[in-house]
Amino acid sequence: MPSATASPTQTKRGSSNPFIAFCQSSIGKKIIVGVTGVYLIVFITGHLLGNLEIYLGQDHVNAYAQFLQGLGPILWLERAILIAAVVIHIVVTIQLAAENRAARPQKYAHYNYQAAKPSSRTMIYSGLLVLCFVIYHLLQFTFMTTNPEYRHLEDHLHRHDVYRMMILGFQQPIISLFYAAAIFFLAAHLSHGFSSVVQTLGINNQKVSGFVSNGGRWFSWLIFAGYVSIPVSILIGLIK
Repeated sequence: MPSATASPTQTKRGSSNPFIAFCQSSIGKKIIVGVTGVYLIVFITGHLLGNLEIYLGQDHVNAYAQFLQGLGPILWLERAILIAAVVIHIVVTIQLAAENRAARPQKYAHYNYQAAKPSSRTMIYSGLLVLCFVIYHLLQFTFMTTNPEYRHLEDHLHRHDVYRMMILGFQQPIISLFYAAAIFFLAAHLSHGFSSVVQTLGINNQKVSGFVSNGGRWFSWLIFAGYVSIPVSILIGLIK
């Protein structure tokens, strides 16, 4: 009489839990990458809008920073979700890349490499570089581990002087160059990400897919311009 208990082979091949099975499937992983990618794009855009307040002056930036700090546990929850989204996005992307490489016929390997755009071939590496930058950026401006002197900066209203902290940080050419390079790879990563979304969603309409891909590229490089404009403005003395 056959046993009703699943064999180790059956357990390894699949899971009885629909959610786990979905996450382990190729389409599930693509959707996870897409959802976490959209979340990160929303965060990157919102973070940029907050950073651009530096052009409005010291009071606006410090008031905005004080508002964020006043959120307390909500802010830390958002940071935890952000870190989780970044890690999940990178891990699942690496898994998909490994699966695609394993399934690719050997005789087409050279052709596919030549046909692929540089941004698509370097997605994993650019993502890991951006992750390294995010970690350093948090250590520099959020936890102030690399620059503990920033903790004692205050404005005339005794608020933490984020405005001055940003200026002191980006007045260092090496830091600004590292920042610009990381944002460049982020923009390249985003640019390819929009094209990947078209493929994942199976959009066959040329007008729609072209709009998403081209619009994504423009959006990605606008993000790049917005972020990089800050260290450039500080280095050339437009922001003092």
